[in-house]
Amino acid sequence: MRIDIITVQPALLESPLGHSMVKRAIDKGFADINVINLRDYALNRYGQIDDYQFGGGAGMVLMCEPLANAIDDLKAQRNYDDIIYTTPDGDVWNQKLANAFSLKENIIILCGHYKGIDERIRKLYVTKEISIGDFVLTGGELAAAIIADSIVRLIPGVLGNEESALSDSFQDGLLAPPVYTRPADFRGLKVPDILLSGHTKNIEEWRLEQAELRTQERRPDLLK
Repeated sequence: MRIDIITVQPALLESPLGHSMVKRAIDKGFADINVINLRDYALNRYGQIDDYQFGGGAGMVLMCEPLANAIDDLKAQRNYDDIIYTTPDGDVWNQKLANAFSLKENIIILCGHYKGIDERIRKLYVTKEISIGDFVLTGGELAAAIIADSIVRLIPGVLGNEESALSDSFQDGLLAPPVYTRPADFRGLKVPDILLSGHTKNIEEWRLEQAELRTQERRPDLLK
């Protein structure tokens, strides 16, 4: 899978994409993630990529030409399944979307910045607009890192145990149940006896029951 991320602040993506499962996926060849500096497509020697809004108002807007040139350059090299734009007014990212996008071959993530991008780029190029929640970030770089991480970890071979992703929260519409490890007794709090019983069927039934209970208590909206 290839993910190309177009950004004004490439340094913000160095750490999220250079560690843990994402790095493992890249090192093993399961994923190819490339960060494209939008300033490489600036209009002039001053590095201009933004301008004032028509009609007035605070905040700068990323201009059409640099964005279009960057996207056209990438599209000339390969076909893309989707071009994602990170924006507060997009669809909220969730596990269902992560699952779907993990099956794609090539995607572009366009990071929003300042007051956003010229609306014409959204109409001409963007196929999916994504928000990671009802709040505003300085730019879309952290959102892009979250999207990339949640996709890449689902690619077969990335996780040490492929079944691990199948038991994550939200995969079956439920939150994950409580988990425990050694010691069996910590400061008077004991691991539930059923988890020490060795009865696989009973343990799975208990986990499902606990997942349903936790979801009902903490995220009842998921059960609707």
